[in-house]
Amino acid sequence: MSSATVFAVFAVIFIALAAFYLFFYRSWRRDRELRQPFPKAWRKHLQTTVPLYRLLSKQLQKTLENQIQLFLAEKNFYGCDGFEINDRVRVAIAGHACLLTVMRSYSDYNEVRSILVYPDVYRVQAQERDGMVVGVSDQVRAGEASSLGQVVLAWAECENGAMLSGSPHNVILHEFAHQLDYLDGSADGAPPLSGEHAEEWQQTMTIAYDNLRHSLRHRRKSWLDPYGATKPAEFFAVLTETFYQQPHHLKEHQPAVYDLLSTFYRIDPGELPQS
Repeated sequence: MSSATVFAVFAVIFIALAAFYLFFYRSWRRDRELRQPFPKAWRKHLQTTVPLYRLLSKQLQKTLENQIQLFLAEKNFYGCDGFEINDRVRVAIAGHACLLTVMRSYSDYNEVRSILVYPDVYRVQAQERDGMVVGVSDQVRAGEASSLGQVVLAWAECENGAMLSGSPHNVILHEFAHQLDYLDGSADGAPPLSGEHAEEWQQTMTIAYDNLRHSLRHRRKSWLDPYGATKPAEFFAVLTETFYQQPHHLKEHQPAVYDLLSTFYRIDPGELPQS
């Protein structure tokens, strides 16, 4: 066999392997992962750390379990400041994160690679710009999300809010909503949308955002956590918290916003049976 023939054979093999990796490997790996049974211990953690799981239909519970199984197989968890990552922590975080995609597509989290977990709120040095002047401030945070596929969470905040049914705060939902917002390249409060839905989102959310800011300026009681008024990206993340944690409250005060979120997430938590 000539060297040219050998080269051609190896080239064909290389191209075939590259095509498999690029277009089929992820699906093959996920199918293989889902052939494994969902661990009973994980299901117990779900029942105690993700209140909404118990209200889902059997079919949706199964879908959520499948997504959690993939999430835990593909994402790296790191404990910070001496925090120990165990299955309860991993399942709780994955469970709440996958509530956002249970009726969408798990592929929304393809770019999420790592989750860093602190035992409690943590401090960071953050740049701040005031016109042409750039400074550094010391900030205390409960969580943050990065367009580079990283999510940071404070576990104490997760336990204090996410695991309490009806709590107004859920830092896990908040930070993973940012990850969905990043899908179109920037966190601007408008996740990937198209056509009439994008136009309706822009109009409705702008009115609701301005309404919230107006209420706060006039020292009225706001219908949403005031943090949502800081910028559109935080507005979307805080709305997502309220949509899942207090759906009836959001539907009462902002029915148009509620309907948009229900369309986007393809679920209506307000119609689920009460715990």
